[in-house]
Amino acid sequence: MVIEILNKNGLKTGRKIKFNYNFISNNIKIKTKNHLIYLEIKRFLAAKRQGSHQTKSRSQIQGSNKKIQKQKGSGNARKGDIKNPLFVGGGRIFGPVKRKYNLKLNKKIKKIAIKTLFYYKLINKQIKIIEPFMLKTISSKTIKKLLNKLNIFKKKILIITNKRDKNLYFSSRNFQNVKIINIRNGINSYDIAKAYYLIIKENSIKYLENMLNKR
Repeated sequence: MVIEILNKNGLKTGRKIKFNYNFISNNIKIKTKNHLIYLEIKRFLAAKRQGSHQTKSRSQIQGSNKKIQKQKGSGNARKGDIKNPLFVGGGRIFGPVKRKYNLKLNKKIKKIAIKTLFYYKLINKQIKIIEPFMLKTISSKTIKKLLNKLNIFKKKILIITNKRDKNLYFSSRNFQNVKIINIRNGINSYDIAKAYYLIIKENSIKYLENMLNKR
């Protein structure tokens, strides 16, 4: 698929780039690909959970182990020690405990998920290629002008670069619908799926292609 390259002002440069990615294997069905995307996004979100929630059970509460009253003869219900979960300040029954939510997926599944998402973005014309540019100063106005020129300012946008650009980051962080991701630090299915448009710097295409086609 051929995509026109735009400059930093959102205007056509007259140059085009052709994507020759071997995105998805022919022996994998669409339903399978979509399910792999689901698994990869589920893994990504699960890995972000801390799992540090915990309540104290009966064995973790400080207090006497002495039985409060006799088992029989008092005319009251049977009671254990003061740490009984039925008492105020007692342990909690079946409360949350520390755990890891991590899910294990092999690298092949992760790569197929990312490739498929890029393929969907390509066929739906949701990818914009921009010439490499560096902001000399922090300027949110410049980013807003570019996005308005592309007519995508109100959409969720993911900007993909091949190196860290502080001015670009600080210029776009005021926009809640814009996120910047560095290929060298890794890209993920969740950010790609969440964004409606992808803006890719031209000098990032080579890194992206190597990452997707690397075994």
